[in-house]
Amino acid sequence: MKDIEIARSVRPQKITEIAKKLGLCKSDIELYGNYKAKIMTEPAAATNAKLILVTATHPTPYGEGKTTLSVGLTDGIALLGKRACLTLREPSLGPVFGTKGGAAGGGRAQVVPMEDINLHFTGDFHAVTAANNLLSALIDNHIKQGNELSLDLNSINWHRCIDLNDRALREIECALGGEVNGVPRADRFVITAASEVMAILCLARDIQDLKERLADILVGYDTVGNRVTAGMLNAHHAMAILLKDALAPNLVQTLEGTPAIIHGGPFANIAHGCNSIRATLLAMSHADYVVTEAGFGADLGAEKFIDIKCRTAGLQPSAIVIVTTVRALKHNGGGQDFAALEQGLANLGGHINNIVVKFGLPAVVAINKFTTDDSSEHKLIIDYAEKLGVKAIVAECWEKGGIGCLKLAQEVVKLADMPQKEMRFAYPAEISAAEKITLLAKDFYGAGEVIFTPQAKDKLAKIADSPYRDYPVCIAKTQYSFSDDALLLGRPLGYTFTVRDINISAGARFIVAICGKMLLMPGLSAHPAAINMTIDNNKVIDGLF
Repeated sequence: MKDIEIARSVRPQKITEIAKKLGLCKSDIELYGNYKAKIMTEPAAATNAKLILVTATHPTPYGEGKTTLSVGLTDGIALLGKRACLTLREPSLGPVFGTKGGAAGGGRAQVVPMEDINLHFTGDFHAVTAANNLLSALIDNHIKQGNELSLDLNSINWHRCIDLNDRALREIECALGGEVNGVPRADRFVITAASEVMAILCLARDIQDLKERLADILVGYDTVGNRVTAGMLNAHHAMAILLKDALAPNLVQTLEGTPAIIHGGPFANIAHGCNSIRATLLAMSHADYVVTEAGFGADLGAEKFIDIKCRTAGLQPSAIVIVTTVRALKHNGGGQDFAALEQGLANLGGHINNIVVKFGLPAVVAINKFTTDDSSEHKLIIDYAEKLGVKAIVAECWEKGGIGCLKLAQEVVKLADMPQKEMRFAYPAEISAAEKITLLAKDFYGAGEVIFTPQAKDKLAKIADSPYRDYPVCIAKTQYSFSDDALLLGRPLGYTFTVRDINISAGARFIVAICGKMLLMPGLSAHPAAINMTIDNNKVIDGLF
């Protein structure tokens, strides 16, 4: 059966019943039909819940089932009699219609309603897009109406967004067609999942924090070099109005009826790659074990989860799950045979070292089982992890759901319940942005030399003498390698790492380092998933995984 057929074969519980499992009553939620709801309450001030982060080794272009594993693990913990809750990001329409197709898990480990979650869901992405583009419209209108703030058109730091892969929008000219259409200038689109508004939504604690962050957005500079912000345009209140409903996390369920809170969707290869702080804190307020995931490999998602999200929210994960597959490790070994798997193990080793040694966190490796795997391949991975002091456990959640993750769930609960040591960050807050980037590139990614382009150097010089100097950094680079080159697989060392540009996300309160050939607007492949999708006269969708 296809994933979508499996999802339709299970009758979900009414969302009010799922809410009860978290101790939420009808007045705590706002219904979006029978199977979706917004959670309208505030998180508790303190909690003893255990936070479990699911991350991964470097994937193939089709992903290695990290979301599937997160779902199955949460169901497995629930089967152990624990009060569990899953927290995930919302899928972006870019990947849904692009390379990967749907993004709500797979097989017997899915969140439902699968079609709604993969498509418009509760409209959060559209709200983010509208708020982002409202600011763009206000900027252009301000320029057209006389430019009272003397905004330098060549310094504008703010760009439009859309939640689709569309390479034609990477570089544009706007306001063409004469004076009636405004003042012509260069602009670009980024994908909504990579926008600063998405990051702000995911990092804001409440409506007041949201408004303050929106006001802090750096629009650009005036003609003498002073900062111009969204607050100076008085745009932040109107933007917050568009985001007021999107600020509330979304409650759904797994196929096995375990509560799942899905909220926010920043990409991990461009943005910070985690679901919202509000969603995580709400889950920790109403469950004892909270499973969350961070996008792509641990060099991206997990590092940003720790250095940006945990630093911002005062969180510390109690256990880390590193998802890998035989397929991914063979890919990182440069082939598809047993020798390639042996060669690719170094990729797993690099991620284990970063999590266990550098961050000081307890970890377990989850081998997401594919039907093409051989038991000898699993044994090789298990033995390799054991030599590094970490258990590796085969997970069969795609085929079996929570039962297929019971052994992994037992180990995760055991790790999470152990006395916690204080987590280490990758870098101290007080060093410069350039030093933070260099430390990450050399110490975590394995680079030998870090090169900053003249453009990047100029922007870093501005940051060094600004209120942004202590902000954490968010590395935008390929998700397929430790390096900035997607073709450098395995565990490359001693290579040159290039920082091409720097963006200041002042509202999100981090510095984005754009590295290698990374683009902020993905393009479609030769055969995007969209062209294989159909909908019949009864509105039944096919081809969405």
